[in-house]
Amino acid sequence: MPEIHDIVALHQQSSATGNYMPASSVLLTLVRVIGSSYRRPGAHLLTTHAGAYAGLVSGGCLEAEVLRKAEWMVRDGAIVTRYSTLFDETSEMPFGLGCGGEVDLLLEPASTPEFSAWLQAAEVSLQGHSRLCVTLLPDASRPLQRIVFDLSSRCIYKSHGITESNLAALKANFSTALATTNTGCMDVVLGPAETPRSVFAEWLHPPQRLFVFGAGKDAQPLVNYAAQLGWQITVADGRIQFLRPELFPLAECVELLPPTGDPIATLNIMQQDAAVIMTHSYEQDRRILQALLLKSPRYIGLLGARQRSAFLIRESAAALGRTVDDCLAQVHAPVGPDLGSDAPESIALSIVAEIQAHLHGRAAGMRTAALINELGTPGPAQPILCRPHFEEP
Repeated sequence: MPEIHDIVALHQQSSATGNYMPASSVLLTLVRVIGSSYRRPGAHLLTTHAGAYAGLVSGGCLEAEVLRKAEWMVRDGAIVTRYSTLFDETSEMPFGLGCGGEVDLLLEPASTPEFSAWLQAAEVSLQGHSRLCVTLLPDASRPLQRIVFDLSSRCIYKSHGITESNLAALKANFSTALATTNTGCMDVVLGPAETPRSVFAEWLHPPQRLFVFGAGKDAQPLVNYAAQLGWQITVADGRIQFLRPELFPLAECVELLPPTGDPIATLNIMQQDAAVIMTHSYEQDRRILQALLLKSPRYIGLLGARQRSAFLIRESAAALGRTVDDCLAQVHAPVGPDLGSDAPESIALSIVAEIQAHLHGRAAGMRTAALINELGTPGPAQPILCRPHFEEP
């Protein structure tokens, strides 16, 4: 989530000041939703004693009340409190905010080893390493406890009082979370003589990486929108005259692609990455598309008209010895749903929306169906003998 970066930055900035008071800073985590809610489990907010805060746990309706009381509410340690977002004047819940559900918020002071363990996991996730934070929620008789695992299920941190048998029970109960990287809450029995304990498992993943192939003017709003989601962006092009880092201040890297050989060999593209091809150069797009099809990142978007995209996919399929169907299954083309505008900003918004939906398993844009019609009923890949009569600059 993009707020992780903001929370880490706020904590580091506050810690750098001489009057920082960890005991007066509070981390809020949305751990459970009953019904509907603006945010999902795993949403965070950090508030400091100076009144600054980063993150959101609702659409803004809960924050004012919670921030006003947060320091007082954790005076005796971490707590879980429930808020209603139902329209019900007779409800015993403290709020009727109209979202249609109830949410459980974990509030914990920033002065504990458990908070430090979570913060360190958040910092490491921003550096590219996933962490699973398993939090044993506090109740009337038991304090908050936390265990942090890495991707190999190795224990990085555990609270005082967590035994090896407790760890084994947690690993057994959260084997699904470890395998599927889910975030959620469940009740767990940690030992034969213990009552069930509410446990919140939260994955802290590295920011989504996006590779934008093409450094033209229309790439600028795409980079800006993606950066607002907290993604790490690399802009790459084979034309040095286009590569002006000052035009992409929010990109992590601006890279020159080699004129021959594998154009993406130096970029270390992985399966969890997303890529958009928008160089407006047919030959460059073809080289990049073929290289990406071999790497198989989880999202490949191809900017361009249907006929142009059809040419590129057919030629790439032929060059790689694959069927058109096989290649088409990996490519979103034309990229992004049709929002009714051809302005660069609208196209960029469409692309980011489609990537976001795809990353979270939502329905992809419907424009690929039009490309299927353009391709007809694909058979074995055949080389295209005719080529466009022009070459984009």
